[in-house]
Amino acid sequence: MKRLRVATYNIHKCIGIDRRYSPERIVEVLRETGADVVALQEVVCHSNLRERDHQARFIAESLEMNYCVGENRLHKGGDYGNATLSRFPIREFHNYDITVMRREPRGCLVTSIEPSEQAGFQFLNLHMGTSFFERRQQARRLVNSHGLSTPEPNGRRIIAGDFNEWTTGLTTKLLKTKYRCVDSKLHLGTSRTFPGIMPLVHLDHIYFDNGFDLIGATVHKTRASLVASDHLPIVAEFES
Repeated sequence: MKRLRVATYNIHKCIGIDRRYSPERIVEVLRETGADVVALQEVVCHSNLRERDHQARFIAESLEMNYCVGENRLHKGGDYGNATLSRFPIREFHNYDITVMRREPRGCLVTSIEPSEQAGFQFLNLHMGTSFFERRQQARRLVNSHGLSTPEPNGRRIIAGDFNEWTTGLTTKLLKTKYRCVDSKLHLGTSRTFPGIMPLVHLDHIYFDNGFDLIGATVHKTRASLVASDHLPIVAEFES
């Protein structure tokens, strides 16, 4: 059996709760987690500014990881959306549009990851809307999309991200009919990941199917993570 460590982390455009912009601090937090595959949300990628301002590339290269980006909209001239980092080869990726009319553009970045010594798997990275009614439509679109309606041939799929859902809404109910989840209280010992230094609600989640066995999970709370973003990372370790 091989071990796999997965993290999800809303990096808040690399702006910490002290209002300081620091991609380097995000790198420090992710290095602490030791994650093999990471779902990042609220990532800004400028191609014509400083190296550190293409946040996905800077963070990935600093950690010696592969990466892909799912652009959902522009933010001050840079691509803005989700990014997936992987220590393993990324075979292909696609960004599924889950935008609801007249709301902020949103996407689900679907990535096929192929470790050298174990079977490949599909990794979904998403950031859902803040409105209850928006999330209801996004949940239906997500479950009915090719990304989730088609079963993974080898039953190996992980879904991670900022679901903006702190109660048991439609997204949670739909995903729990098909997947197991990292339970916030049972596995993490807390139900709070946002805001970072004094978390009040649980917005970040990881789901997985029968191709994985959950060994343990934690909210990564360190001096760096408490200030680097307004979210705390969730880290889950699997055997597969």
